[in-house]
Amino acid sequence: MLSAIVVADTSVLINFLRIDRMDLFVRYPCRFLVTDHVASELAEAYPDQQARYAAAIAAGQMDVCSVTDPGEVELFLRLRPGDRLGAGECSAIAVAMKRQHGLAIDDHKAVKTALREVGMDVEIIGTADIMVALIRAGSLDLVDADAIKDDWEQNHRFRIKVASFADLL
Repeated sequence: MLSAIVVADTSVLINFLRIDRMDLFVRYPCRFLVTDHVASELAEAYPDQQARYAAAIAAGQMDVCSVTDPGEVELFLRLRPGDRLGAGECSAIAVAMKRQHGLAIDDHKAVKTALREVGMDVEIIGTADIMVALIRAGSLDLVDADAIKDDWEQNHRFRIKVASFADLL
């Protein structure tokens, strides 16, 4: 069972920001939390989506937090060495772990490796999981979901490795 709160990494957020569909986050049955490190990555690497992100925050679609708790800072620093994980990923993992929230991230392999190294576990969802949950809940129909999937693949360099979300239902 997914946590009531899910910490979102840049990878998941940017998929919805690029297509201007942050409304889907509101339909998902949890509250999303974004760290200030993820917000910084959005501002630096995705300036075109910054206004959409700011609007989503202003509309209350997500909450923002800082990594200031000593346990979160310690875990962030343990995950940070090397180039495998960025600051946004490390902060999202640290907050999710220490606050016992879910984690929304698309680089599952890197995260699982990092979590194994620090000996912790966290519930992980990705963009595809969010879409499937919305379809199952009746909040998004399959035709619209597949159109979004195709848009991501054709215009935004994000690919879900199925022909249709029907393959995941």
